[in-house]
Amino acid sequence: MTTGQASVATRFAPDSALVHAATQEGYVLPVIDITNPRFAVPDDPETLRQLFAACSEEERRRRRIPKFIMQWMLKSAARRSRLVRSVFNGDATFLDGITTYVMKLGADNLTPPYDSPVDKRMAASPHLTLLRLRTQQVARLLADGLAAELASAPSAPLHLINIAGGPAIDSMNTLITLNRRGGDLLRRPIVIHVLDPDDAGPFFGRNALAALMKDGGPLHGLDIAFDHRGYDWDRPASLEELLRQLSAANAVVAASTEGGLFEYGTDAAIVTNLTALRAAGVKHVAGSVTSAEESRRRMITASRFKLIPRGLEGFAPLADRAGYRIARAETAQLSEQVLLEAA
Repeated sequence: MTTGQASVATRFAPDSALVHAATQEGYVLPVIDITNPRFAVPDDPETLRQLFAACSEEERRRRRIPKFIMQWMLKSAARRSRLVRSVFNGDATFLDGITTYVMKLGADNLTPPYDSPVDKRMAASPHLTLLRLRTQQVARLLADGLAAELASAPSAPLHLINIAGGPAIDSMNTLITLNRRGGDLLRRPIVIHVLDPDDAGPFFGRNALAALMKDGGPLHGLDIAFDHRGYDWDRPASLEELLRQLSAANAVVAASTEGGLFEYGTDAAIVTNLTALRAAGVKHVAGSVTSAEESRRRMITASRFKLIPRGLEGFAPLADRAGYRIARAETAQLSEQVLLEAA
C-alpha cells in the first residue's frame, strides 16, 4: 500500500486564496475547496431554481439545432478548446478524471491549457455549474453523516474509500468541510483510499492533498495519507481485502463515489460493492445517481457516455438489497446526490 504525501512539487498561487497542484502532464491547476467563495456554488432555493431553469432552457435550445449544424459547431469549437475536444471527441464511454475535474473549476479559475475563450464559455454553462454543485453536495452530505460517528470514536483512525474518484476531490472536501467546522474531529490518522483504474486523476489528487496540507492550507496540521489502488468494480476482491484490513484496525470507514459507481455501474456491481461495504460495518456512503428525468435521458442518448439514468426510484431498491437506506438526498437536476446509512 502506498501512503504519505506526494514528492512532486506543488505550490501556492500568487493569489493566496488559491492552492495549486501539478498534473501528470505538468500542468498546474487550482485545488478545489468548496468552502472558498471562488469555488462554492450558491445553493439557496431561488438561486437553484434559476440555475435549473437555465439548464433546461439550454437543453431546449440545443434540441432545436439541426444535428448537422450542431456537429459543425462542435468541430469548430473543438479546434479552440481542449475541454470541448475531451468531451465530444474520442471513443471513451466515460469522461476521464482530469477533464471532469477541470470542468468543476469554474470559468474564473481555469488555467492553461484549459483557459481559451471557448473553454471559459463552456465552464460557465449551467450544466457545468451543476457538476460543481454535485461535488459540493456529495462532500457536505458525507461530512454531515460522519460528524456524529467521529465524535463517538475520538481515537479511531479515519479511512475514506473513494470508488472511481479520480483525484478524490470530494473526499478532500469532506475533510475540509469537517475541519472548517472546528473541534478535534480530525485529530487522528486519516487515509484517503482511491480505488480507480486510472493513474492521472489520483496522481493529481496526491499532489492536491499535499498542497492543501501545506502551511496556511485548509488541511494544514492534519495527518492525512493518500493511497491509490487500481480497481475494477466488477471484481471487488481488492475492496473486500482492504475492508478486512480496516476492520481489524477498528477504524471509522466511510465511502463515496461521485460521478462513478452509482452512475455508470451495473445493478450487480452496485449491489456487490455496497454489500461488501455493509458487511464490513461501513455506516455511511455518499454518491451521485444519474437523474431519470426525460431531459437527462435525451442528453445521455445524444452523448457517447454510458451513464445509467436510474434516479432515486431506481437506485433505492439496489441500496436496500445491500443493507442501506437513503438517509438524505439533494438534487443537482442532472444527478441526485445521496447519503446512505446502514439499515
